Amino acid sequence: MPTTNADTAIRKLSRFWGLLAALWITGCASHPRPGQPLSRTGDEIMAAGQLFHTGTPVVLWTDPGGYDGYRVERRFAPYDRSSWDQSRLEQPSLATPNRYGLRRDGLSTNQLEHLRGGGWSLPELQGVVDQFVLHYDACGSSRRCFEVLHDQRGLSVHFMLDVDGTIYQTLDLKERAWHATSSNSRAVGIEIAAIGAVPLAQRRTLESWYVPDGDGMRLVFPEWAGNPELHTPNFVGHPARPEPVTGRIQDEELIQYDFTPQQYQALARLTATLCRVFPKLPCDYPREPDGSVVTRALPETTLAHYQGILGHYHVQTNKVDPGPAFQWERVVNEARTFLK
Repeated sequence: MPTTNADTAIRKLSRFWGLLAALWITGCASHPRPGQPLSRTGDEIMAAGQLFHTGTPVVLWTDPGGYDGYRVERRFAPYDRSSWDQSRLEQPSLATPNRYGLRRDGLSTNQLEHLRGGGWSLPELQGVVDQFVLHYDACGSSRRCFEVLHDQRGLSVHFMLDVDGTIYQTLDLKERAWHATSSNSRAVGIEIAAIGAVPLAQRRTLESWYVPDGDGMRLVFPEWAGNPELHTPNFVGHPARPEPVTGRIQDEELIQYDFTPQQYQALARLTATLCRVFPKLPCDYPREPDGSVVTRALPETTLAHYQGILGHYHVQTNKVDPGPAFQWERVVNEARTFLK
């Protein structure tokens, strides 16, 4: 029987409805179902509520084992004495239950009212953040660092970098953490776990943290420092260079053991991530005319216009962290390779 125009039209219409049905079925199958969980891969940081991969382990404040900078009670006080009311009686340095605030510098009245509730968009945050301030915690472990900052001093920092290379994020980057005075409104801060640098006359104090072993010098935790509760089981840390490093910061001669290779690797990836997320944050540090790192606090006018990576000592004259052992060029060069 010859094919009529009507037959051809019916076949085309059948194919159309069949295709439409297939698309509908596929769409239903791919549409998120109520209650369907979304899992993290474990390397993300959070900025304005959005997650960004770093390529290195990250523990958020919402994760098991995380450190929550939003909590008002003391994390490591006995539970029955950890409430805010009890904490302010036992720890007079805790002046307010919040250890963070609003990035308010430079905001108009309208912006202040819009953002005071914490509802930052990523573009709004990108317009503010242009500094990354590096500290060493002088505590030796991120667990101890959070206890000192949060429970005892009423301070905060966005990231803590433990000796095993684990990064802990304690607050969304939209928050103004309290870690670097005049730079707080525009900066992201990180505390790198290490006992840090000391004057040459006090070099023997480093002996309780570093002991010789077959691989050079091994990091240990004195009994008084408590259990570091490292995220990596049975981790054994070694400084990236076996011999202590001496150098001048703020015109003072200091000595310091280097950070661990794991810390450098994680910091380079985090630095690259921040420099990519925040376009106003260049991947570089304050340099002398010969290219070497500046080893003193920046003048106020220079700091006010500076964009990039900073040491705590570049912000404050009474600070020396991250110290003379910190390898600025190593971190920046490796971070730049991730940005290519």
